[in-house]
Amino acid sequence: MTDPGADGDREAEAADEVPTHRRTIDVEVFERQGDFVVVGRLADDRPWAAGSDRVEHVHDMELSVTVRRPDLVITEARAVMRRFPHAECPGIEAAFGGLVGLSVARGYTRAVQERFGRALGCTHLEFLARAIGPVVVQALPSSAARTRAGVLAEPTRAETGTAWLADTCHVWAVGGAGEQKLALGWRPGNGPYPAPSLVELRRPAAPD
Repeated sequence: MTDPGADGDREAEAADEVPTHRRTIDVEVFERQGDFVVVGRLADDRPWAAGSDRVEHVHDMELSVTVRRPDLVITEARAVMRRFPHAECPGIEAAFGGLVGLSVARGYTRAVQERFGRALGCTHLEFLARAIGPVVVQALPSSAARTRAGVLAEPTRAETGTAWLADTCHVWAVGGAGEQKLALGWRPGNGPYPAPSLVELRRPAAPD
């Protein structure tokens, strides 16, 4: 029989524990001169080493890219290592200029792995580069919502269409829930959040 207090005990214990390792990834997207400017940072720390003579801060790396909004192609990329384990580590920074020319839409993750995976790059910067793509995709509806609030100029074609969403997740699988909702007249950004289910959208409207 399960002890009903066990989960609470584990949560209390976890709250008091000092992590063995902590990885923090932070990605912000800005809108500048019609482009998206994405700044991603990855940090690895050993909280247990704080205040000791052991290494506490293992990695601190930043990857900044500029993405052209109409076609979501990277036009500028710059990597900076501020904290790293080997003196040779920063020698790979310039290689990440090779992100230029890639589209962060479909096929992006595979392209990043092919260019920077394993011995071709840095495991941590490559991981950060892969994380940037989905964040830019999320920035599209955020930008559109901001536009509707009257903050910025009209959204670009990439932001108003939905074709780029195809097969990006199980909801947007071809023929899936997302497409069926569109066919029923639902549009992203309109109505309640989260969006109603297909069952709700198909339900006949209540008579006045």
